[in-house]
Amino acid sequence: MRDFGNARPAAPDPVSGPVMTGGLADSVFDTASRNPDLPLVARRSDDGSWIPMTAAELRDEVVDLARGLIACGIRPGNRVAIMARTRYEWTLLSCALWAIGAEVVPVHPTSSHEQVEWILRDAGCVAVVVEDEHGVMTVGSVCGSLPRLRHVWQLDVGALDDLVERGRPVPATTVDSLRRIVLPESTAIVAYTSGTSGHPRGCALSHRNLASPCDTLLAGWRHTAAPPGEQPSILVFLPFSHVYGLMLQGLCLRGGILMGHEPELSAEALASSLLTFRPTYLYAVPYVFEKLYKKFLQTAQQAGRGALFERAVRTAQDYALAAERQRLGTGPGPGFDLRLQHALYDKAVYRKLRAALGGRVCGAVSGGSPLNRELALFFAGIGILVHDGYGLTETSGGITAQPIGREKSGTVGRPLPGVDVRVAEDGEILVRGPSVFQGYVGDDHGTRAALRDGWLATGDIGRLDSEGYLSITGRKKDVIVTSGGKSVAPAALEERLRVHPLIHQAVVVGDNRPCVGALITLDPEFVAHWRGALFTRGDTPGREGRDAREENALRQEIARAVAAANCTVSRSESIRVFRVLPEPFDVANGLLTPSMKLRRDAIARRYAVEIDAMYQSASRVPRERRPEELPTWDDSDDVFRRVR
Repeated sequence: MRDFGNARPAAPDPVSGPVMTGGLADSVFDTASRNPDLPLVARRSDDGSWIPMTAAELRDEVVDLARGLIACGIRPGNRVAIMARTRYEWTLLSCALWAIGAEVVPVHPTSSHEQVEWILRDAGCVAVVVEDEHGVMTVGSVCGSLPRLRHVWQLDVGALDDLVERGRPVPATTVDSLRRIVLPESTAIVAYTSGTSGHPRGCALSHRNLASPCDTLLAGWRHTAAPPGEQPSILVFLPFSHVYGLMLQGLCLRGGILMGHEPELSAEALASSLLTFRPTYLYAVPYVFEKLYKKFLQTAQQAGRGALFERAVRTAQDYALAAERQRLGTGPGPGFDLRLQHALYDKAVYRKLRAALGGRVCGAVSGGSPLNRELALFFAGIGILVHDGYGLTETSGGITAQPIGREKSGTVGRPLPGVDVRVAEDGEILVRGPSVFQGYVGDDHGTRAALRDGWLATGDIGRLDSEGYLSITGRKKDVIVTSGGKSVAPAALEERLRVHPLIHQAVVVGDNRPCVGALITLDPEFVAHWRGALFTRGDTPGREGRDAREENALRQEIARAVAAANCTVSRSESIRVFRVLPEPFDVANGLLTPSMKLRRDAIARRYAVEIDAMYQSASRVPRERRPEELPTWDDSDDVFRRVR
């Protein structure tokens, strides 16, 4: 068993405030007292511009809303669900609820009726805040089974304004009195796990749990989030229904970082907000970085500069790799020729890529799942060093981070100060520290199973190197065991496949099957671009010939992507068969969690027939097929008819 821990946390940076003595709402009140004119939130106006809101203005709105909640009978310890996208009202509501000692239960707005009913009943919520009429209808359809639910408030019809009006008779001193009795150990959030299989479980997270990783990161890393003398700014677009998004909100409120909210996760909305908000630091999941890279590539190809972009990508990766070896003490750094080549591409390519993100991003963090190493090197090479970190709902967010000046791509860094990490004999990652949750709501057995002698069994598998850097290889329950007894962790193969521009998502299968297979979905936008570039001007075959050529070219391209992924594993672990599916995996169809993780059980159930057909087709392939031949593609896969 390999064990690694870091020193206790250093003294907090003055910006992050004193040692915690109360609740999370104190962050707003303390900042408003020390620096009332500091912009804490930027709200978007109707014309698309961003209007800053000071700490004092935010505090006053929190107090007014808290008075309304009190007037409606919300008391300390009551649980109130928020079922909305990432928007300013979410931050306002959570701070107001924390100010009066209530507990917040985040619910993703696209959750099904069954999920909403389960969470609201399991948590015992007395009220729920929804965003629109759809949310009202969803909650209304399950109200009959929720005897504790007393209020349903709808944001888009002015519910918060009504609450403020209702709270006018309540003295502001009442809010202050309730806020002062909130303890750091009081429960602040009941965050439900993603539920990749079975019912989600409610993780009780205290104010101290949530503040701990935020304060540690602010103390050691805040100075990297903006150029010297500038206030850092973060565009928050990850859902607050996930602990990663909640951690970002905590970082901003406790660290005096300007926060903007973007509720839409579409490429167009995100691109527009990045250009107008102009953040200094980017927090995202690997999916976003993958989409950014593909968008850069598509734009370059459409401009006729695809070959230039590909050369620039290789140079960026080579430069970042040489720089990494230098800072880790294993190499001399980029040579003269590489530095010159990198400088030329910086003027011609990299500067434009940074401008597309607003022009001020000086660094980034990726979380939720491991980031592909080649992708991390690309972003580092264009001047945006991505710190890959690790955490989970039960740890209130981050428990590892890349040490400044010693970043190592392909790992999730080292344990944060005050956190201990251990890898058990079976490869499972165990952690302990101040951010580890209080337990699962109403599930003492599950809590005891997860917490073993003070160590949290994460369910993730990984390894620690000699310097304490942690690498994640997958989820323990996701490990595939083929009929031949070979154990395969699917995450690395899936990660490698997703990097290919044509591939949107991939899930590796093979439990009790003779070999490993993969279900693949295509990126419709990039497929359309790729199809348009496939035929040169003047090359106009008939429709039937065109379709056949497209289909054949796509088969070869996807097969090459699978072969490239196979290069990272042994032959017995490699993908031997695959099938392209007609629809993407996404949150709306229940195949992805809100944090963009695969719901493997749901995918396996929905595509059971396709999986069976894939393996039946493979069984007809002659056994003498040479190992170097590409994986098989069932001839029934007419992909373009599905994605047109």
